[in-house]
Amino acid sequence: MADIEPYENALDAIPGAHPYPRTSRYHDAEIGIHRQPDGTEVRYTKRRLLPPLVETEDETQNHTVSSGERPDLLGQRYFGDPAQWWQIADANPVLDPRELTDEAGNVIEIPLAGGFPRADRGDRRV
Repeated sequence: MADIEPYENALDAIPGAHPYPRTSRYHDAEIGIHRQPDGTEVRYTKRRLLPPLVETEDETQNHTVSSGERPDLLGQRYFGDPAQWWQIADANPVLDPRELTDEAGNVIEIPLAGGFPRADRGDRRV
C-alpha cells in the first residue's frame, strides 16, 4: 500500500483538478494559489459570489417551515441528500442557514431541479 499516493497528492498532479465533489457548493469555485516568500505554494478556494436573488416563480416553490425542521432535513426532502441544504440557503436571503428554519411559519423558497434563481449581472453574499 505504500505505492498509493494520497488523494490530495493525486489532485495536485492533475492540472485543473478540483478538490470538491460535484455536489459541493464549492465545486465551481475557482482554486487560487498563493506563493509564500519561501516559494511554498498554498492552494485555497476563492470566494464564491452569488448573483442577486430574483423573483421567478418558474424556478422555485414555496415551503412553509414547520416546527422542528432543519436545513439538512429540507435538503433530504427536496433533493434526496441532506448535504444539499446549501441550495436552499442560496435561494433565500440568509447569511446563516439556521435562519431558514428558526421560526415556524416562515415561508422560504425551494429551488426546483437545476439550481436556484439567477440574475444576469451583479454579485451578492458569499
